[in-house]
Parts: sequence; structure tokens; C-alpha cells
Amino acid sequence: MNLEKVRAGFFIILAMTLNFGFFYGDIDSIAHHDKYELLAAIVINLIATILKLGDRTQMGSVLLATSLVADIQLITAATIWTIATYNQVMGSHVSVLIVSLSGGALLANITSVILYVGDTVKSKR
Repeated sequence: MNLEKVRAGFFIILAMTLNFGFFYGDIDSIAHHDKYELLAAIVINLIATILKLGDRTQMGSVLLATSLVADIQLITAATIWTIATYNQVMGSHVSVLIVSLSGGALLANITSVILYVGDTVKSKR
């Protein structure tokens, strides 16, 4: 058992599940999405990105790229949520934008998990 792979896999899968937890719900109602879950998804995604920085393989580069995409989309969603809240313009159109960005990040997380599992299965042979 490679402890480094276990740690990286843990954070990659946790990032995906937290992002899914935030994404799941009515897209035009911000009440169905928790700000702390978005914060947790951002923090775990950043940790997963940092863990991928040391991997110098081709697969590591692709995994890092998918994590960076997820980070940017989640941080953008949080920024839009913060600006909309402080300017008191939170409506269904802003909620749709925030959840859509989270959905894009979720797609990047799913891609990352699929690549990670594929690389792990390939290395076993």
C-alpha cells in the first residue's frame, strides 16, 4: 500500500463528494445550497491541488489541470455569492450562476477521479 496514493485519492474523492453535496438541489433556489459546504469544497479542492503539485508524470499534469479548473470555478462561485449577498442582488439568476459554476467544477472533479482510478488500475498490471 502506497500511503501517498491513499492520501491523494482520499482528498480527490472527498473534493468530488463535497462538491456534489453542494451542487445537488434546486438550481434556482440558493436555500438548497449551503455556503459552508461550498467553503469545504474549496478548501478540500485546494488541498487536493497542492498534493498534485509534486507529481511530475504526464498523468500528474492532467490531474493538476483538472484540479485547477475546479478550484477556479469554485472560487469564482464563492466570489459571485459574496458580491451578490453584499450588494443585495441575490436572486434566482445569481443562484443558477453559482450552482452552474459548481457543476462545472463537479465535472472537473469527476474527470479527475476517473483519471486517478484509471491510472491506479493501470499501475497494478
